[in-house]
Amino acid sequence: MTNDATSAPATALDSAALPLDPVSTESLAAQGLSYVTVEPGEEGEEPFVRWSEAVDRGFIGERAKPESIEAWRKRCVGSRLVAVMDPGAPLADHPVATVRSWAGDLTVDLGRTLPTWAISAVTVSSTHRRRGIARALLEGELRAAAAAGLAMAGLTVSEATIYGRYGFGPAAAATSWKINTRRAGWVGPQPVRDGRGRIDIVERDTVQEKARELFERVRLTRPGEMEPTDSYYIGLAGTFEGHPNLKMRAVSYTDTDGDLRGLLVYQAQPSEESFPDSSLSISALIAETPDAEAALWHFALTHDLIGTVTASELSMDEPLRWMVENQRALTVTESDHHWLRILDVPAALAARRYRAPGVVVLDVVDPVGIAGGRYRLEITDDGEGRVTRMTEPNDDDAAVRLGIAELSALYLGGVKARTLLAAGRIETDGETATWFDAAFAPAASPRLSYWY
Repeated sequence: MTNDATSAPATALDSAALPLDPVSTESLAAQGLSYVTVEPGEEGEEPFVRWSEAVDRGFIGERAKPESIEAWRKRCVGSRLVAVMDPGAPLADHPVATVRSWAGDLTVDLGRTLPTWAISAVTVSSTHRRRGIARALLEGELRAAAAAGLAMAGLTVSEATIYGRYGFGPAAAATSWKINTRRAGWVGPQPVRDGRGRIDIVERDTVQEKARELFERVRLTRPGEMEPTDSYYIGLAGTFEGHPNLKMRAVSYTDTDGDLRGLLVYQAQPSEESFPDSSLSISALIAETPDAEAALWHFALTHDLIGTVTASELSMDEPLRWMVENQRALTVTESDHHWLRILDVPAALAARRYRAPGVVVLDVVDPVGIAGGRYRLEITDDGEGRVTRMTEPNDDDAAVRLGIAELSALYLGGVKARTLLAAGRIETDGETATWFDAAFAPAASPRLSYWY
């Protein structure tokens, strides 16, 4: 159910070998559609090329060049690629729906991770809408992951109205920032000036290595972070085959011992109207220590010729707000980002730690029929959670009645039970909701710093 920071049980699962869900296979077959897996294969093999083209079409992308498809093929090795085919269509070898998935470790508390089924590249062709294909795909992914023993599924979404019906809840929100550097000022620490560390240029060919080294440590301290695939690090370095990002630049922060503690990856865009008003877009700011975070933000906000700095996928509780002198120089927008879906309530609840002892009964409703039921969560004085499935009601314990989507949203502590109670999304009393929020308080503000 849980693992420590040094183990990675999700990697022990052969994601590509997970069998297709028989229920979804049957429901699609009843419409004359076939539900198949696609092998990445070798360069130029048609099944993967067609699958890749279907994904690009689904996300309104341009037709990819052969070298770009080949680069993606290499990155998809190890994932499970699924397609829905329509044998009666004129282009019968072109998928009408796609999904890509794999197992990775989700950070659920300091140093604690939970093997999670990551779902991506979900598309349905506009020619095949309203036929239950998306339902078959998503429910098939959930049932397959649950059958494989995974306790959680997750995704990032292009549309926010789809996934709640399948039990997903927005568990880690994200903020996007636009900073007017001329107005912001700086009142935060300056570790470089004070001799506690230094910032240096990072050569392009070492960005991927340094990002991996640092993020593998940092992600274990941030609930909501997901173990990345190689694509994340390749994207940061801008070294995708066929379409490299030549604007990508990076600097590192090292402490007085010479140890890497932070990395800033960014792109600068000259202004056509006034060169000193150019912009800097942050692709990633990975900081292991407060000094590293302050030093890298100071570098970005005081960069020569830069009038605007932008960044996205930041947390809801960024210390940067308190490092600038003028908070009105900040334009911050909030959005849902990391959606989670509990598949095994006892395993998921036992995986994280808690901040207040007590006992609560959770009456969970699951529209897909995977994780519903009545569960008793007992939190010990040392913060461990013990979960038992109940067969008989127990009116002596405080109870919370809620959907699996709401429990999934509450899981990391990024959403408060009192908020969901006021919104009519859960049923309980105010005292129980207050205790729930104290017990589920996160070790750090939940965050996922990228899309997958």
